[in-house]
Amino acid sequence: MADAFGDELFSVFEEEAAAPSGAKRARTGAAEPASKAGKRANAKSPAASPGKTKREAEVDSTEDAVFAKKVKLEDGVAEEVNLADLMPKVKVQAVETVEGCTHEVALPADEDFVGLKPRSGKAAKEYPFILDSFQREAILCVDNKQSVLVSAHTSAGKTVCAEYAIALALREKQRVIFTSPIKALSNQKYREMYEEFQDVGLMTGDVTINPTASCLVMTTEILRSMLYRGSEVMREVAWVIFDEIHYMRDSERGVVWEETIILLPDNVHYVFLSATIPNARQFAEWICHLHKQPCHVIYTDYRPTPLQHYIFPAGGDGLHLVVDENGDFREDNFNTAMQVLRDAGDLAKGDQKGRKGGTKGPSNVFKIVKMIMERNFQPVIIFSFSKKDCEAYALQMTKLDFNTDEEKKMVEEVFNNAVDCLSDEDKKLPQVEHVLPLLKRGIGIHHGGLLPILKETIEILFSEGLIKALFATETFAMGINMPARTVLFTSARKFDGKDFRWISSGEYIQMSGRAGRRGMDDRGIVILMVDEKMSPTVGKQLLKGSADPLNSAFHLTYNMVLNLLRVEEINPEYMLEKSFYQFQHYRAIPGVVEKVNKLEDQYNKIEIPNEDSVVIYYKIRQQLAKLSKEIEEYIHKPKYCLPFLQPGRLVKVKNEDDDFGWGVVVNFSKKSNVKPNSGELDPLYVVEVLLHCSKESLKNSATEAAKPAKPGEKGEMQVVPVLVHLLAAISSVRLYIPKDLRPIDNRQSVLKSIQEVQKRFPDGVPLLDPIDDMGIKDQGLKKVIQKIEAFEHRMYSHPLHNDPNLETVYKLCERKAQIAVDIKAAKRELKKARTVLQMDELKCRKRVLRRLGFATSSDVIELKGRVACEISSADELLLTEMMFNGLFNDLSAEQATALLSCFVFQENSSEMPKLTEQLAGPLRQMQECAKRIAKVSAEAKLDIDEENYLNSFRPNLMDVVHTWANGANFAHICKMTDVFEGMLFSTPPFFQEIYLCDYF
Repeated sequence: MADAFGDELFSVFEEEAAAPSGAKRARTGAAEPASKAGKRANAKSPAASPGKTKREAEVDSTEDAVFAKKVKLEDGVAEEVNLADLMPKVKVQAVETVEGCTHEVALPADEDFVGLKPRSGKAAKEYPFILDSFQREAILCVDNKQSVLVSAHTSAGKTVCAEYAIALALREKQRVIFTSPIKALSNQKYREMYEEFQDVGLMTGDVTINPTASCLVMTTEILRSMLYRGSEVMREVAWVIFDEIHYMRDSERGVVWEETIILLPDNVHYVFLSATIPNARQFAEWICHLHKQPCHVIYTDYRPTPLQHYIFPAGGDGLHLVVDENGDFREDNFNTAMQVLRDAGDLAKGDQKGRKGGTKGPSNVFKIVKMIMERNFQPVIIFSFSKKDCEAYALQMTKLDFNTDEEKKMVEEVFNNAVDCLSDEDKKLPQVEHVLPLLKRGIGIHHGGLLPILKETIEILFSEGLIKALFATETFAMGINMPARTVLFTSARKFDGKDFRWISSGEYIQMSGRAGRRGMDDRGIVILMVDEKMSPTVGKQLLKGSADPLNSAFHLTYNMVLNLLRVEEINPEYMLEKSFYQFQHYRAIPGVVEKVNKLEDQYNKIEIPNEDSVVIYYKIRQQLAKLSKEIEEYIHKPKYCLPFLQPGRLVKVKNEDDDFGWGVVVNFSKKSNVKPNSGELDPLYVVEVLLHCSKESLKNSATEAAKPAKPGEKGEMQVVPVLVHLLAAISSVRLYIPKDLRPIDNRQSVLKSIQEVQKRFPDGVPLLDPIDDMGIKDQGLKKVIQKIEAFEHRMYSHPLHNDPNLETVYKLCERKAQIAVDIKAAKRELKKARTVLQMDELKCRKRVLRRLGFATSSDVIELKGRVACEISSADELLLTEMMFNGLFNDLSAEQATALLSCFVFQENSSEMPKLTEQLAGPLRQMQECAKRIAKVSAEAKLDIDEENYLNSFRPNLMDVVHTWANGANFAHICKMTDVFEGMLFSTPPFFQEIYLCDYF
């Protein structure tokens, strides 16, 4: 039956000739069928509900032949699934623990759980404070030489568990690796670990200190590289600690974590530190399945310092407590805040991108920061979602001063000591000169565009309490242990690279978790600035929602494929099959099978008398509904409908959730909408319609959209802005409307007029004819109308159309059809879960590597491939092609350096420099290489857009880097561009990797 419902039985009518002149024509109420005569009332829509309109017609033999096609119920749809072969052989057991945390362990299915043994002898490390229950449980796992995932809130004290594992490894003369996602966090952890253990080394892309140490702190990329190279260090490692493991869901770099965990040997034990994640157990199951060892999950949602969450509505004067320290959501306060926002008017509204309107945003930040200081709620971290906003907000604080004279002297001393390593010229950089006056007043800035030396200095000053207000981007919330008493969000929306959206509850939890210093504050304070209204549902989800789950971001890269081809013990197929990405799909199988079986059971229980005939009738109606939508698309075009949207025009309004029925047009306006991909302005037409609304929904108009009055409910007429595409029908009737619609009596009088019209036309309110009335001459519309006439002819001729049981059997058929669609979708989901994902993409990538000469047809890696294996900082294919094509041979070192900047620079810049021929020439050659790779990729059936691929290599900094390579000082090149100094500073280290490859 699922197949029967999915068939396109009626394609034979696609090219049918025009109906006879007496046939009825579809009208603007696309959901309603046409009438025979020009302006008389339309019959009720057969596409929308079972109609009873009679129509005399003959069914010819051709139609009989088409409808005679046998429609059979689909046999059992759930295929036999050999779950034993696919399902990871893992079991989970709860472990009894004290109140305050949960403890589970994932075990290989053939192992019995043996309780953890209490420590005998002295602890590897003693702590001067009483450990929390989750810390004691995690340390017990480490003492028993078993892997553990510790999932707890930011600042809860997860590092204690990592320190204990390091102490244990050092005591037993074993090596231990501590890995983190970013260099800044690695540097901080190195300093902390060195102070504690001394025998500690650091390995990041920029710095290597004491690489023979027993405890090595490194970025995950370095660990991955060591594993691919078969480093001797790995033979001596007993423990690997992954800090901030939830970073594995990062779309770009998260795959590095998965690769690393898969490549690590089974005899290594792990400590995973994570923010709260709802699927921590699933991750532990994957580790157990992957490395054939138990993995414990210690989870706590206990927060040592409770938080209070406030909303500050833009344009308002005060804070509104919306979530108290007990975690209770106060909806009345939330609604009050939204009402304040609404009353503040247009100045507080955001534009289409969600940015702050008018001049309220900056003054609001100033107002809140000043209030925080007056109430002694400092230090405060102010999170903004762009580097420029951070600096702009900080500069608005110039009238405020939070430091004493003594503190100013300390700031100046620390700052001068830090910048002493810079040259005299670099000390005069605008960024260096401008930041000191702010720092002396206790105001700091922290984002990726700062020079590293300034960023580290600001971190030190903040940790010492010499910065009271720190303006930072969200990267500051990642792992670096810098808590504050208060956290302020300057916006509830952010740009994620595609469009502006509400921040997720997981992002909010991560950043707000910086509020409240353990042992220092009785509570943390979180303030969310809101500049456009949100519903209580959205607000509650944001403020009290769960953390984001740890979902795999695994994807193939050429560097990964080449490295796996080079290593004998492992291949790319193995990597795909063992990935967390694949594991999550395998884990979904039982649920999908159960879903399919349940749907099949529902499907088979629905019995429809004379089912074949009912199905045919149902399909006719579905085709009519589909064609009605096509009619709507024509009448919604502004050039056709706008001339008829005069005040008083009756229109029917319907969206996906609500049917308002008939309303009256009051006015319409044209606005501009930003297209998400191009950024171009698209005209947007909004019609103001007087509609019968529920009084309850109007009470909460500050936070919720208006809802239609329920049948029989005495609602209230209200003017509601409606997008043109929500007009389900346009009537030929116009009503008189009072000039002043503010008095409720005037609005209610219009409702009476609408009801009178409906009584006068019991068969349906007459609609505008799209051809005769609206003058639409489009041939496509005429074809659609012809198809509608043909299908209506068959519908009215069908014996079921006048059957008294039509309503009942039609609903049964509709329900069965929906179940059949659900079964098909579930089967596709099941098929996807049972196959090794991305295998087709792997085949395509291998094809590209063979055609470009990186590997042989038997997957033996060539010289080109070996070079590409060494490149992980940029596009390995293009760089290798450029080297082997001799593109660099005729370039000077300065030209080569400038060209390589295209691979590094990813920031947005308003400047596109006009390049000289000595730079434009190499750029063209590089683009030709890139076009060839894009062409080969497309031929290999990879989904690639040549234009987007070429645009990913940005020449914005070529002239800047060329000038720098020719000996210009840093201060000079900073004046050549609007790019932040920190982004310029991070560019040169990348070249080292490329030059080494070129040298060899």
